[in-house]
Amino acid sequence: MLIIALPPLEVFLAIVSILILLCCSGLISGSEVAFFSLTHNDFEKLEQESASNSRRILLLKDKPRTLLATILISNNFINIAIVIVSEFVIMNLLPPETFESWSNWIIRSFTLEDVVSTARLSTIIGFLFTVVGVTFLLVLFGEVAPKVYANLNNVKLARFMSAPLLVLMRLLSPMSRVLVTWTSIIETRLAQRTLGGVPASKEDIDEAIELTVSSESNTRKEIDILKSIVKFGDVSVKQIMRSRVDVVAVDFRIGFSELLEVVRTSGYSRIPVYDNDFDNITGILYVKDLLGHLHEEAGYEWQQLIRTNVLYVPEAKKINDLLKEFQREHLHLAIVVDEYGGSSGIATLEDIMEEVIGDIKDEFDDEAEVIYRKIDDYNYLFEGKTLLNDVCRIIGVDTSTFDEVKGDADSLAGLILELYGQIPQKDAELYYNLFKFKIVSVSKRRIEQVMVTLPKQ
Repeated sequence: MLIIALPPLEVFLAIVSILILLCCSGLISGSEVAFFSLTHNDFEKLEQESASNSRRILLLKDKPRTLLATILISNNFINIAIVIVSEFVIMNLLPPETFESWSNWIIRSFTLEDVVSTARLSTIIGFLFTVVGVTFLLVLFGEVAPKVYANLNNVKLARFMSAPLLVLMRLLSPMSRVLVTWTSIIETRLAQRTLGGVPASKEDIDEAIELTVSSESNTRKEIDILKSIVKFGDVSVKQIMRSRVDVVAVDFRIGFSELLEVVRTSGYSRIPVYDNDFDNITGILYVKDLLGHLHEEAGYEWQQLIRTNVLYVPEAKKINDLLKEFQREHLHLAIVVDEYGGSSGIATLEDIMEEVIGDIKDEFDDEAEVIYRKIDDYNYLFEGKTLLNDVCRIIGVDTSTFDEVKGDADSLAGLILELYGQIPQKDAELYYNLFKFKIVSVSKRRIEQVMVTLPKQ
């Protein structure tokens, strides 16, 4: 016999509370999908907007761990509240007599008198009724439905929930801070255990590459490429760029015939164009744009072919980020600027690729990109402006060999200045870790040539 009591006012209010809590649970759960499914393009659009909810979304995006902790803590509190209130409602709508009558019917129907008592079975039925009913409501209306909606309308829901989540983040900051801290500790411990007790360093990975890749002579190139990939994200633009003294660029005031001569002698496909000084780059001239104008008169205004979409990057930018920017902007050349805004040089897509796979030669490369002379197996003559990364690759040592003493230097001459403290005299000799550097040629302003002697095995 089913006995259902009429719901008093407090039960009605409890039911309303459950509905409100389910809505809150759905919004919080949906927010997790909404915020963490926003793409880079979504954030770029939000950055261009001045709306307050856009600024709140960008603020929350900068603290992803704290945001996730806030969502999880809030959702748990709401779900616990739903369970407690639901049990109160069920106990009032379905009094104990109802469960007892169900228990008696089950026991009589299945002859369970010797197995379980009526009181015991009624308690079990009440518990299962609460658990199954509440779980169904939470899964359907608190998880599945809102997350499906959030996946389709992530930006819209993120805007709507940005203010509530910001308030919750501040209210629950003590708890979320503890959760984030412990999560970081657990991640570190798991990483250490997975990697044999300590996080793997780049040196460990290099050793693993040496051991894993076959030791045949023709696999040396593969080993070098794998090592370069490991260190790819640590290389700055300054380390691979071509300095301004070596850049072929033209003033936008030069005549057409003079321009064609520069193009013929340089062999480059893209040439920076400046106004009076290389610090004032006005655009890039693509040589292919000249093909249809080769027979123009000497007074032809070639300046109309200059492309003004110039990409400027700081010296400290990592080359993996520059590669992504090249891909996004569909460009192959960037102007490198120093901390004062002056032009330091240029970096190209080819420079980035060469950092991984080594020098790329094409039909216009008549001579080596890096000017050096190998005297014997232990002695090499380099230009002072040669980048340290290139020096290390040529003499066959790790590119981090001089990291402890090079400071901010990226060239061989810069390393000498760091070691000596001033421009040394000709024939001066300096030593570092059994490496000998002899100054072969020097001017008042710079070190021109250096003899590098390797340690004897």
